[in-house]
This record gives sequence, C-alpha cells and structure tokens, in this order.
Amino acid sequence: MHDPRKKRRIITFIVTILLLVIVFFYGLTTGSVKVSYSEVWQTLMGHGDDLSTQLIWNLRLPRMFIAFLVGAALAIAGCLLQGVMRNPLADPGVIGVSAGGGLVAIILTIVLPSLSQFVPLGAFLGAFGTALLIYAVAWDKGVAPLRVILSGVAINAFIGAMTSGIMVLYSNRVQSIISWMTGTLSGKSWYHLNLILPYMIVGLLFSIFAIRSSNVLLLGDDAAKLLGYSVEKHRFFIIMLAAFLSGVAVSVAGLIGFVGLVVPHIFRLVIGNDYRYLLPMSAIGGALLVGFADTAARSWFGSIELPVGILLAMIGAPFFLFLLQRGRVAS
Repeated sequence: MHDPRKKRRIITFIVTILLLVIVFFYGLTTGSVKVSYSEVWQTLMGHGDDLSTQLIWNLRLPRMFIAFLVGAALAIAGCLLQGVMRNPLADPGVIGVSAGGGLVAIILTIVLPSLSQFVPLGAFLGAFGTALLIYAVAWDKGVAPLRVILSGVAINAFIGAMTSGIMVLYSNRVQSIISWMTGTLSGKSWYHLNLILPYMIVGLLFSIFAIRSSNVLLLGDDAAKLLGYSVEKHRFFIIMLAAFLSGVAVSVAGLIGFVGLVVPHIFRLVIGNDYRYLLPMSAIGGALLVGFADTAARSWFGSIELPVGILLAMIGAPFFLFLLQRGRVAS
C-alpha cells in the first residue's frame, strides 16, 4: 500500500540536502569580497590564487563548517529535549542550559580576564553543569518532564539575574563579551573547528543511540515501562546528551537561540514525529538555517557584520509566533 508519508520524507530529504549544498557554495562566494563559483571550485581543488585561497580556504570554509556543526548540534539538542519532555517549548535556551554556559563564559572573560583562553571549555562545562543542576532540582523519586521544564525556567531566570548583575558590576569590560552573548561566528577559524570537531562527532554518534529511546519515551512513562525501558536512565541520558551538544555549540558560537526551538517543529509538521527521520532531518535543517543566517549576517548589511544570533532571533521569533497563531505547534 502506498504510504504518502514515505514520499514526503524522501522529497523533504532531497530538497533539504540540495538547499544545504546551495547555501554552502553561496556562503563561500558571498561576503565583503565577491568570489565567482569557478574560483571557489578551483580553490577547493587546490588551484586558486593567493587571494582566493586566503578568503575561501582560511576564512569562509572553516566558518561555514562551524556554522553547519553548530546548527546541527542545536537542532538535535532541541529535538531531543522536546521529545523527552513531551513539550514543544523544551529547548537548551529555554530551560537554562545555554545560559549556564554563557554565565561561565562571562565570568572568565570580564571577571577573570587572565583565564579568557578557557572560555570554550568553561562554556561547555557551564552548560553541562547547569543540566545536572536542573536534573537534581527536578528529582523527586524520579524526574517528571514538567518538573524539569519548570526547574529549568527558574534556574534560567536565576542565571539571567546573575549574568545581568556581573555585567553591571563590570560595565567597563562588557564590550568584550557583547558579541559572544548575542551569538557570533565572527573570526572563527580552523583552530576552532578542530577544537569542537571531536566533541561534535561524539555527540552526533551518541544521538543515533537516542533515536529508539526518544520514540519509546514519546509513548509516555507507563507505556515505556511496560516495554521494559528504564525510563529514568534513558531520560537522563537524553537530557545529558542534549546538554553536551548545546554546550559544545555554545562554547564556540555563543548564545545562539531559536534553532533548537523552531527547526524540529518545521520538520515535525512535514514528516511526522518518528525520530528515525525527525532527528537526522532536524540536524540537516539546523545546519542549513545557521549556515544561511551566518552568510546573510556577514554579507547583507554592507560593512556591518551582524551577529548571527540576532538575525536568527529576528527570523525565529516571528516564525514561531506564526506557528503558534495557526495552532501548528505540535507536541
């Protein structure tokens, strides 16, 4: 019997991959200095001139790869959290995981500037530690999804207050952290890519093992237990994996929001809630969104490079409100 969902999934996959390839080459050609597609191809093949090699190989190519990895990590983290919490608003930014990474980064940058070289590691540990704190606060003979959400929102508010207080107390040093707080990929290079790549590979591989658990947990705790699943162990694994991925993304790109909130919703509406398809498609969609937004942020506003986090918020917030208004935000 013909399954329309299968055809829709195949079409969605092909279209998204094609768009990702288009954005990749568009990002390499576009910027303050335009480069032709033939020059891009020659440079990638190792036959470019000095200017093309510097622009494409040393500046734009690593930045594009980092944008793809950051987008994929944030989208997977949001997708996993929405499933395990059975809540459409679950997202690393909403429950405070990203804010925890941001707080540690601010402390290292403006309170302890001598330790600023440890910002990526500190942001990662801050995000991961915040996830553990949320889980501990929400624990009461087990962890109910609603308790995690409420605990995360409260801790997010507390971390936000601490962040604002530090920025007020050290207002003369705030300038150095503003772009990071808004989310930016400016100045990212092969060094930053090599820094996060091993962690990204680990996180992406582990996310494959979370697919079956996510599908089972969508059925509800009672149904999962009847199927022989240890609900708490699987929920803890998925939450920590989401924190790990968002922590790695935050460590290199700063506080980028709305990717993990919006991207899974878009694909859930198109291809359904089966994580065998939803998770990989969310990863590709997240890479596509951040890659496109970063290219637009650095090339569409003249000589000004807009932090990619600002542009994503400008795109993501109205779109999410549109989905909400249409009643299409699905759990």
